[in-house]
Amino acid sequence: MPLSTVRSADLKTNCHQYTNGRIGGNLILGDCLEKMRCMPSRSIDLLLTDPPYGVNYQSRDGRSIANDIEIEWLQPVFNEVYRLLKPNSFAISFYGWNKVDQFMHAWRQAGFRAVGHVTFIKKYASSQSYLAYSHESAYLMAKGNPAKPAEPIRDVLEFRYTGNKLHPTQKPVAPLRRLIRSFSKPGDVVIDPFAGSGSTAVAAFLEKREFCLIETMPEYFNIAHQRLDKTFKTPIKRFPKSVSTAPVRQAV
Repeated sequence: MPLSTVRSADLKTNCHQYTNGRIGGNLILGDCLEKMRCMPSRSIDLLLTDPPYGVNYQSRDGRSIANDIEIEWLQPVFNEVYRLLKPNSFAISFYGWNKVDQFMHAWRQAGFRAVGHVTFIKKYASSQSYLAYSHESAYLMAKGNPAKPAEPIRDVLEFRYTGNKLHPTQKPVAPLRRLIRSFSKPGDVVIDPFAGSGSTAVAAFLEKREFCLIETMPEYFNIAHQRLDKTFKTPIKRFPKSVSTAPVRQAV
């Protein structure tokens, strides 16, 4: 992603950059709302993010997530995301099922419209209460009327357990790759304002997309940096199954 997307002062101490000569990206430390306000409008091709759900989540080993008690940041963050996205582009966001009304309100107020919903099936239960929770969900949203994929992926994807070694809500790379491949093109820029351990960036790199990730917690910023530094020194492996991204017609 071009250096002009953030202020030079931020790049000196709070940003890592990665490139293999063809594909590159930025990992930025700081408040995502402040950082996105420094970026030019219509400079991003796809949002793929797993934000805090506002549930005060704590993993079995006691780890927590920043800004996960209240979600007053929800509306201004997605307002900025909408501004940054190019016309006729997609946004994909995970969400908390018990806060879906607040998430949907924020998305719609920002200007997005829901065009799909994806369920990620787990072979394990991440937590138990009245039910044993064995899936996660994300909404596919549109800004404008983006072209539909020639070969739409199914709306139920496998979600293999990562062990959450790097982050308490670490996402597996494989399903993120499928989403990125279906809803963007090689060379596009993918943004994730809630970077966590950097799974979105790894998936973007493997699918030959550039990326811009922002993480507010120094601990996870450093973990993501180590992971990306290693990723960019590893040859790209071929994705097992091709999913065409060629547009066939405009969404209605």
